[in-house]
Amino acid sequence: MKLSIIIPCFNERVTISEIISRVDACPHNPKEIIIVDDGSTDGTRDILANRPLREHERVIFREINQGKGSALRIGFGSATGDIIIVQDADLEYDPRDIPRVIEPIIAGSADVVYGSRFAGGEAHRVLLFWHRVGNGLVTLFSNIFTNFNLTDIETCYKAFRAEIIKTIKIEENQFGVEVEITAKIAKFPRVRVYEVGVSYYGRTYAEGKKIDWKDGLWALWCVIKYNLFR
Repeated sequence: MKLSIIIPCFNERVTISEIISRVDACPHNPKEIIIVDDGSTDGTRDILANRPLREHERVIFREINQGKGSALRIGFGSATGDIIIVQDADLEYDPRDIPRVIEPIIAGSADVVYGSRFAGGEAHRVLLFWHRVGNGLVTLFSNIFTNFNLTDIETCYKAFRAEIIKTIKIEENQFGVEVEITAKIAKFPRVRVYEVGVSYYGRTYAEGKKIDWKDGLWALWCVIKYNLFR
């Protein structure tokens, strides 16, 4: 089964080369790596434009920053793999976990797999208590509507059978996309959703973390919007 790895990035010049190298080392083959630069202004675009691309790599440049959801919409639409997974560009998630996340799909047990930072005994940095509380509230609120028992709705690592995610029309341009995708997956008949534990090396805001409390409030609204009105 061919794997498509989508890397949305915005202003990640410090980490972009390293994350591509780590993703390229993922042992699954065949695979393709699709990097969507979402209007970076810090030199990330120059790094991507000047690095030699391998045959299985592709870079999509956007002139204006429109948000993670918008970048994923383009990445998913461009993917040609049987399995599609999201990889953030900031080194918070270790690409060595990718085989673990996609394994239930390869085995035929799952249609969608979330890589949870809070399930299992994998290493994770102790950081940002209120961020964890906010994520927990959004996850709980989402579970109430979807009847899932997820532990980490905001995780980067979401893997899908291609025919599932390509059927979903993504409307959110920003971080609300995580809630939107989950709500729309829950409406698929007999969809099989799994979670596996993944490691997490979180950043502080000083180190470049972008999501904040306003994104959390919007995510709560998106739970209502996409579960009740879409």
